[in-house]
Order: sequence, then C-alpha cells, then structure tokens
Amino acid sequence: MSDSDIVAHLEAEHARLVLEHFDHADAWTLGCAIVELAQERSLPVAIDIHLGRQQVFHAAMPGSTAENDLWIARKRAVAELTGRPSFLVGRRHAAAGTDFHAATGLPAREYATHGGAVPLVVRGVGQVGVATVSGLPQAQDHALVVEAIEQTFDIA
Repeated sequence: MSDSDIVAHLEAEHARLVLEHFDHADAWTLGCAIVELAQERSLPVAIDIHLGRQQVFHAAMPGSTAENDLWIARKRAVAELTGRPSFLVGRRHAAAGTDFHAATGLPAREYATHGGAVPLVVRGVGQVGVATVSGLPQAQDHALVVEAIEQTFDIA
C-alpha cells in the first residue's frame, strides 16, 4: 500500500471515528478495553487517555518502559495540535515528501508523528481528548487504539 493509499484510508477512518459522547466514565471503559486487548495478546504497551488537558487513564503493561510514556506525550502533542491521528499526520508528510518538524518548526523532542495517538471527537462538539498507545510498531499502536474505540463505541 502506498503512502497515498494509507493517507486515504486513515482520513476515512478518522472521519468515521466520531463519538456521540465522551466523559470520564467513557475514558475508563475505553482504557480498560485497550488493557484487555493488550493482556489477551501479551502486548508490552503503555496506554494513556486524556480528556482535555487532564490525564484520566494510564496503564503500563508488562514489558513497557518509562520511554513509552515519553513517546505517548510526544504523539499526543501532535494529535492535540492537529486534531488528527499522529499516524495520519506522519503519513501525510511522508506522502508529500516533507518533514513535520521542518514544516512546523516544532521540536522533535516534544512532537512525534508516529502512530498511536488518536483524537477523541464528539459529534457537534469536536475534539475532547486523545487516546494513545506506545510500545509496538507505529501502525500497530494506531490500530490497537482504533480497534478499542470501534469496539467500545460500537462503530462499524
């Protein structure tokens, strides 16, 4: 699949992942769903959910490290800034042959366009938070968050 095809897929996916609501209870439910998937698959990931600027869920699975938390913060910063999944932002730049950091002037130590941070968007409200996973290759981090959102909120 080419970068352009991946971008088109991720854009359609992002447009589809619109929630009817999202609050603290939903954050807990989503976080637990990601933990359950990680446990079933023995995935060494760290999981983070923010509602606005507040961290409302965090879990670190066996095999994850403190470095995963640093990656989470950097990926989340991209999703918060752009309103798009960090993976989509990175693939858009790859498809265009550009570099996110050069294009924006933002420091790599604070922003990472690697997959795993997915904005939580509520219909009629907009972005209310971000769900992030770190510990796997970027496409798998992204896919794990998306799978849990789809299951938790029954999105086809």
